[in-house]
Amino acid sequence: MEEKTLRFPVLFVHGMGFRDRKGLCYWGRIPEAVEKLGCNVFYGEQDSNGSIEANAEFIGNRINEILEETGKERVNIIAHSKGGLDCRYLISTLDFGDKVASLTTISTPHHGSETIDILMKFPDCLVKLVGFCADCCFRLCGDINPSTYTVLKSFTTKASKEFNRENPDNESVYYQSYAFVMKNPFSDIFMCIPNFIVNLVEGENDGLVTPSSAKWSNFKGVFKGCGKRGISHCDEVDMRRRALCKYEGEGVSDIIDVYKSIVIDLCERGF
Repeated sequence: MEEKTLRFPVLFVHGMGFRDRKGLCYWGRIPEAVEKLGCNVFYGEQDSNGSIEANAEFIGNRINEILEETGKERVNIIAHSKGGLDCRYLISTLDFGDKVASLTTISTPHHGSETIDILMKFPDCLVKLVGFCADCCFRLCGDINPSTYTVLKSFTTKASKEFNRENPDNESVYYQSYAFVMKNPFSDIFMCIPNFIVNLVEGENDGLVTPSSAKWSNFKGVFKGCGKRGISHCDEVDMRRRALCKYEGEGVSDIIDVYKSIVIDLCERGF
């Protein structure tokens, strides 16, 4: 790896609920670790709770800026959670396949959520009210056009089936997907309640997304931590800025090792 680096820059695309900020990076120590491997790193900077369509258009503009700045022809995208759906729409519907070399999705709900199916059975006015309140908060945090209600609807299994039909893989892009799971609800205090609920409805998960939903083209498997905690949706983007456990063993001890292996593999594939 010291003699060979990625041909194309890496674009990190965040998921729902957070934004890319220099002072409080969504990705923790991960970008720095990737840069040390010789990669140029950029960020999507899209709205935290924007619709798939609106975010995809924004990311497309970001890619055009990156390609102009670097003089490269394509980018390698690493996307977390909903960010993977934004990028699949970008590649397929917005026809950006010639500008994307690879798309790596981390716990992206490609097949939706049965838990969200249940949530959307609540009175529509109540769900819309919750979405409206969330949108107000995210506007204060910098979102230009948040649409939480629309985003939640896009996570239903029915909407996901339609999305997958309309956004098939582009043959010129290399796709790969990763899934992670928590070992118990107490693995992560932030994901405790959602992990418990999703586990009751759908089975093991990372606090939000199940492996069966995260599975997409070139599925790399289900990753677990070597300690007692497992790996949560927050751990996947290094929210705590530290290793998952103090020792090495069977499973992942530090999430940045997963991203290093992703970059090395993409490099070996000529991307």
